[in-house]
Amino acid sequence: MKIKTVSIIGLGALGILFGNHLSKRMPKKDLRIIADENRIEKYRRDKVYCNGEPCEFNYITPEDLTEPSDLIIFTVKYDGLKNAIKAVKSQVGEQTIILSALNGITSEEVIGEAYSMDKILYCVAQGMDAVKIGNKLAYNHMGMLCFGEGKPGVVSSKAKRVVEFFERMKVPYEAVTDMNKRMWGKFMLNVGVNQTVAVYESNYGEIQREGQARETMISAMREVMALSEKEGINLNEADLNYWLKVLSTLSPEGKPSMRQDLEATRYSEVELFSGTVLKLGEKYGVQTPVNKMLYDRIKFIENQY
Repeated sequence: MKIKTVSIIGLGALGILFGNHLSKRMPKKDLRIIADENRIEKYRRDKVYCNGEPCEFNYITPEDLTEPSDLIIFTVKYDGLKNAIKAVKSQVGEQTIILSALNGITSEEVIGEAYSMDKILYCVAQGMDAVKIGNKLAYNHMGMLCFGEGKPGVVSSKAKRVVEFFERMKVPYEAVTDMNKRMWGKFMLNVGVNQTVAVYESNYGEIQREGQARETMISAMREVMALSEKEGINLNEADLNYWLKVLSTLSPEGKPSMRQDLEATRYSEVELFSGTVLKLGEKYGVQTPVNKMLYDRIKFIENQY
């Protein structure tokens, strides 16, 4: 069964980026952007832009009656996940596949509790340098979606359906057979990059070159490596170097989401990053002083709002 209909929930950077890409390659009615009436009214009034072009999206409310989607992509922030799960209920059918491009390492289980893990493919978005200001998104590197089953070494029929669809739609992707390690690797990168750039009030360029910021970032990432051993994931130096190489491809002027959040005086996903690291460190008796420093600094900044 080929994937023909797609629902995206969350018009942040990733939702706009991949939504705009798909909107140019599939019938408008087959791509559904799920949002409540107030948001839809705002999107239609102010428009949504991607690299200077207005996006032509087909908006659907949670109450609109449609056939279930073949593929649902979650691109909300973590604090909006529970509401998003409720909002896509009418889009979920027997054959629906679900991808979650959220940061962190827990969203798949949360969605799976609602709709069954049988529908879930583990997913990470990596390599994009998108910056969103208001209703305008700009990027140089689109990055890709990496996905696969949670069980290592398995290439399921679900994954093959997504591969076939992404090939048709020319969506950059990688089908991965060890998604637990890939997700922990992306988590390690986010813990280092997002928080360091936010605290140093800089951009990717600051951590691409040698200096204190880069040292802070790598130290925070090494604390995740230590925790991964306790979790049986066993990230190593090769994994660290892989993600540093991914980082080196990003536009130096780009900024990760946490930096953009603090600039806009929005509350960040710090609990998802260093908050998780600190909890795991306490659980396993592993010292995480760099993440403690980053956590405290980011919470201090947010408390000034």
